[in-house]
Order: sequence, then structure tokens, then C-alpha cells
Amino acid sequence: MNTAHLNPARSNANYISATKTEARDTLLRVENLRVSFKISKHDTVTAINGISFSIPRNAMVALVGESGSGKSVSSLAIMGLLSADTAHITPASRIIFEGKSLLDMPAAERRKLCGKDISMIFQEPMTSLNPVFTIGFQIAEVLRIHMGMNAKQARSRVLALLDEVGIPAPETRINFYPNQLSGGQQQRVMIAIAIACEPKLLIADEPTTALDVTIQKQIIDLITALRHKHQMSVLFITHDLALVGEIADHVIVMRHGEIRETGTVTQIFDAPNDPYTCALLHCRPSLSARPWRLPVIDDYISHNQIQVQAQAQRQRGLLGDEEIILDVKNLGKSFFSRAGLFGRNEFKAVQDVSFKLAKGKTLGIVGESGSGKTTVGLSLLRLHQATTGQAIFDGKDILSMSVREFMPYKRRIQLIFQNPYASLNPRFTVEQILTEPMIIHRTGGTQAGRRAAAAQLLDKVGLPVNAMQRYPHEFSGGQRQRIAIARCLTMKPDILVCDESVSALDVSVQAQVLNLLQDLQEEFSLSYLFISHDLAVVNYIADQVMVMKQGHVVELANSDDLYLNPKEEYTRALLKAIPRSKSEQLPGGS
Repeated sequence: MNTAHLNPARSNANYISATKTEARDTLLRVENLRVSFKISKHDTVTAINGISFSIPRNAMVALVGESGSGKSVSSLAIMGLLSADTAHITPASRIIFEGKSLLDMPAAERRKLCGKDISMIFQEPMTSLNPVFTIGFQIAEVLRIHMGMNAKQARSRVLALLDEVGIPAPETRINFYPNQLSGGQQQRVMIAIAIACEPKLLIADEPTTALDVTIQKQIIDLITALRHKHQMSVLFITHDLALVGEIADHVIVMRHGEIRETGTVTQIFDAPNDPYTCALLHCRPSLSARPWRLPVIDDYISHNQIQVQAQAQRQRGLLGDEEIILDVKNLGKSFFSRAGLFGRNEFKAVQDVSFKLAKGKTLGIVGESGSGKTTVGLSLLRLHQATTGQAIFDGKDILSMSVREFMPYKRRIQLIFQNPYASLNPRFTVEQILTEPMIIHRTGGTQAGRRAAAAQLLDKVGLPVNAMQRYPHEFSGGQRQRIAIARCLTMKPDILVCDESVSALDVSVQAQVLNLLQDLQEEFSLSYLFISHDLAVVNYIADQVMVMKQGHVVELANSDDLYLNPKEEYTRALLKAIPRSKSEQLPGGS
């Protein structure tokens, strides 16, 4: 029985004691943070709407939400990296670090603290690292500025840091430039810069979004190990709840600039209170189920999750009697570089790749960066000239055709690129983007006919007809990918090559695009070559999966068979690296 309320003095003493303990255990506290941005002379938009949260000492706190939820703006406000010309933080906002108000600090004092005691890993290492300086120089710069080290001391510390974050041969790579490293190694350099001064708080803003699933796991494991070694707190920002299920202590869920839910990782995963949290947990494809359609945010916000959870499961796989639309035999692609005055080096990107693509079915091609999966797709589209092999389409080898002979087949094999931001012409309206392929290939009849066809395709991919006169920058990432898909459909293709076409999207938007691809496949009997490094997504959408490593096919099987009984160690490694919620386990409980 709690009798504290019977003694007011004791109750007050307990409250004061608890408050002091909480303050002692709290490293950073954000109170009523409001941030707005000036978008025109008279208009502003609110990005953060009065949020409050705290980060305990020696804890991993995950800040989760979709693009536009305010996650990154929150971290930039903590670091003092928001532009004073466009961003406004209200006077009532408070950011307290170890009892000090960051918003009230002089600029020089705050820069010193944020470079030393609070540091940040940014999302895209290639744009965060300076391309004209070696990685050794860039790490040493932090040590010289914040630790006052001389050149000899800094070099010694840099070598130790490179070794600590797992960069092989530090003595050699200390003189490398960023472009000489892989994406995973570049991110490790960013981590080395961030931990160089042994900060008390490390902010990691989407540090694994652009990385392969195996490299992603390595970076997650590295951050976790460094956190324990240096006894630092980590604010881990991501859009993928499953990613933080195994590493976080506390979770903060944000949407539209507001905090929707907070709690321990067990509370969030086992008993989420907010429908938005439930949506984030279930939008990502599961390894243990394949619902007829993936749930999206609106299903949970509108309380339709019961219907979603009760829907039938989608069957995937080939029986062996399907019509084959594309038969690839011994495909090879080499790239050559000059060696000396007369010699040349050969790099075999793809070697002896063979597979068959069935009509109306999906072949998933998975592997790490450099495995050759994208080269396979581009070679079939003849954007790369294949070195060896055949690709039989309608009884003819499209790889040996002349450019003129290939033109009719070019319309029937289309490509959806990974990045919808870069693949759409920013100077074209949506109508121009959709009608341009019809003009080039002389299809669609008159201009009015092409415009009508474009409007119909927009409706097919779930966009309103009034989008026709708008430009790509006026749309979200998911909407841009829908426009890219509509552009491919203008040619009425038989085969779509989807090259990492959902990897850059939030999990909820990813679910929308995957549902759309499945609907289009059923309606038009499209065949997909679905290239991805994410086996969970491929397992959901593919009938067959081809695993590639260093240009070779490692394994090829029906998706269920490959997931339940992977025969190769490399395939098992890819499966183990997939982020999972606590309820998901690999076959055999491993």
C-alpha cells in the first residue's frame, strides 16, 4: 500500500528527490520546441509544433517518422544548424544540455560545444564529406579545432579512429579521397569524425538509408558498439521502426511536426497506443506473411486495420508451366580501363548469368552494391552493351540486334529508376513528361489523344488529372515515383525493370508503390525484373529470387523456398541482415 500521500512532507521530499534524480540522469531536454520556416515574404510554414522530449545519459533514443515529420529539423535545431534567415525558433522553446540552455548561448560557445560534446552523423556521406580533401585531413581538422592537437598527435589519433570504425589498412586509406571509398566506408569515416572528440551525445540522422542491408547492419552494430564503449547517448533518426527494434531503449514517434507517441522500445512494439505507430510497424513487408495488399497509413488512421489484417495471403512462385517472355543465356558484361600506353584492364561486372522471366510474374534480383544486379538490367535494356550472351525476347536475340531493329522492342522493355527526384526532367510539366515518349516513338495519335492517354495513366497510378500542369518539384517522393511509373506505361510495355525503385522511399510510401505495382501487374500481365538489396521487399513482391554476388548468380529459387531453405551462406547472410521487429524470427529461430 502506498502511504506517501498521508505525509505531505515525505511526499514533497520524494518528489524533490525524484526530480533531482531525473535531472541527473537526463543529458538533453527539449521543451516546447517550435520551428517555422519563411517560404515567402508573407507566408511561413510550421515544421515543429511544440514538441518536448528528453534523452537520458548512456541511452539509445530512436526518433521515428516519415519524411516531413520534423525529425531532421529537430536534430538541426539541437545542433544550431538552422539558417537564421529562413528558420524561426519561438522564444518559449528550450533546449537544455547538461543544465545549459543551448538557445541562449553565444554562437562561439555553442559551436565549440556542438563540435565536441554533441556531434552528428549526416544521412548522405558523399555530400557531407569534402571531395577535395583526404579523409585523414577531414578527421584531423576536427581534432585540431576542438582538441588543439598538433599534426603528429592528430595523425596518430586519426589512424586509431579509422581502425576503431573498421576501415581496413588505415595507414594507406588515411590518404584516400572520399570517392575512393565505398558508401559503407564513407559512412564509417563520417562516424570517425563524429566520435573523434568522444562526444556525450551522438545524433545519427538516417545514417543507413542509402546502404545495402548487410552494410546497414554493420553500421548499426558499429554505432551500438561505440555507444557502449564510449558511454555516450545516441539520438537515432530513421523512418523505419523495424530498424530500431533491436537497438533502441526509447522510441519517439513523430508526424507532421508533433510527437504522436513515446515509450520504451518494448512498449512501442508490443502495445502501441497511436494508430500512426501501428501503421509504421505494419507497412514494411514482413518475412512471415504476404497479405494481398500491404497496409498503408490511411488504413490505420481510418481504423481499417482489422480488414487489412484479415485479408487473404498472396501466393507467389512458379509452377514450371508458365509462358516465358524473356530467356537470358550466359549474359556477361565487362568494363575496360587503360593500363599503361597500349594495355587495358578488364573488370568483369557480370559473368555467365542465365535466367527465365515468366509472363505476368516477377523475378527479384538481390545482392550488395557491386554484385552486378543493376548491370544485368541495364544490359538487357542495351544501356550497357553486353559483352557475351543472349536475351531471347519473342524468339529473337535483342542483344545482337542493330539499333534500328531494337527500336520496336525498346518500347516493350521499360525502366523505373531508383531516384524519382533525378529521373524526371524538372523543366517539364507532368503532361510533357508523359507525352514525350509517345512523341518520340510516334504513338498515341494526335496531341489531344496523347493528352487523354496521359490523363488516363495518371488516374491509373492514383494521381489527379490536375497534376498534368504541375512540375516534379511540386510532388512528394512517392508521387514522383508514380509519375515515373506512368511514364513507363505510356509505351504499353511487356517488361518493367525496377531498379531499386522503392529503396529511397519511406516505408509507408514504399507500401503504396508496391501495391500499385501489384495492381498494374494483375491488370496488364506485366513482367517485372525487380532489382533490390532488400530481401524483405523482394520476398513480398517476387515469384522467383536470383541472388547475385560479384557478378555471379549464387542462388535462384522460388521466393518462399529461398527464404525458408536458403542453400548458400551468402543468401543466409543477407537474410540475417534484414531489420526485424521483435516478433519476427528467422527460420529455426536464428
